[in-house]
Parts: sequence; structure tokens; C-alpha cells
Amino acid sequence: MRLNNLSDNPGASKTRTRIGRGIGSGKGKTGGRGGKGQTARSGVAINGFEGGQMPLHMRMPKRGFNVPNPRHYNAVRLDRIQAAIDAGKLDASAVIDAQALVAAGVIRRVKDGVRLINAGSFTAKNATFDVVHASAGAVAAIEAAGGKVDMPEAKASAEA
Repeated sequence: MRLNNLSDNPGASKTRTRIGRGIGSGKGKTGGRGGKGQTARSGVAINGFEGGQMPLHMRMPKRGFNVPNPRHYNAVRLDRIQAAIDAGKLDASAVIDAQALVAAGVIRRVKDGVRLINAGSFTAKNATFDVVHASAGAVAAIEAAGGKVDMPEAKASAEA
């Protein structure tokens, strides 16, 4: 076998059809677009259009409700906070809030607040959290270790 004998298998590569190159090419004149009208032009925008019939996505019943301005929270697991405390990045004796978690590198940026999730083990003594929300398991784990959780927004909404 020599390099000058190498070739593809028959039918392995196919040249693309060049449209709009004369009637002899078989794809000349209208270039495979039919005749006249919107779809013969470039920039056609009729993806959901069904010729004037009510489109399927408008005929189907709608379900649910989308909040116009939803809140986006940072979900933080307790084992990640414990790892930051063990590494010396977080001070367990100070109040742990969103800014402290950003400074420790646990979360990247402060969104609309922090939500604590119970995952892994949490053993830091006397840790005080100032967060928007915490799961029941997370609150139980923190209180079992001797800490406490402050949720000012939850208190405000309960009073209203």
C-alpha cells in the first residue's frame, strides 16, 4: 500500500448542491424555494404559523403561573459551610450571612438571599446564621450543634 493509492470508499463524501447556478444544475431559477411569496425571500419568520389557522401552541390550555419578578436564592449545603469553617475561611463565632459566605468563597455572589439545606454533617459549635430560609433539617442540625438560625424575612411574612 502506498500513499498515492489511498482513496475514500465510493459514496463516502458527497459534494454539496450549489443552488441558483442555472437551469442545467437542476436547482436553478428559484433555487429550490418554489415561487414568489414570503418563504421565497430570506429572513422568513413563520415558525408557529399554520396558514391562518389558530396555531397549536395557542390552542392548547395553559397551566400554572409564572411569577413576573421571581427571587433567586443561593442554596448552600451545611457540609460546604462546615468545610469552610474547618479550613479557617469562615469564623463560626461571628454571624454567618451572605457577605461572609462570599468572602469565604462558599458562594460566588449575593443574589436575593441564602437558603440553607441539610446535607452532610454539621458540627460547628455556637454558629449563628442570618439567612432568608433554612430547611427544617438544616435548622435541626444547626440547633443540635448548639447554634441558632435567624430568618428575619420569614418572621416578617408570618406577622403580615
